[in-house]
Amino acid sequence: MIRSELLAALAKDNPGLRAEEVEQVVDIFFDEIAQRLSEGGRVELRGFGAFSTREREARTGRNPRSGEAVEVPAKRVPYFRPGKEMRRLLNGDD
Repeated sequence: MIRSELLAALAKDNPGLRAEEVEQVVDIFFDEIAQRLSEGGRVELRGFGAFSTREREARTGRNPRSGEAVEVPAKRVPYFRPGKEMRRLLNGDD
């Protein structure tokens, strides 16, 4: 699903909201998740999953074109852990 499909599905399920309002809700939702993660926090949506960040240490990588060694700095990366309900739906467990 892409963003426009999400907006269309939400607009269909909420006919009382204008398209601009639906888009504003989606923007706020994703902005709040991104803001919390950038602060080092965690976002948990019960039944869906939890977003957090993980630390990656600095390492030596390789340039795939030349094979030359390249230093890759340490960084934080986003991580998603699905909740029990999500895993149940994905695996068809009842």
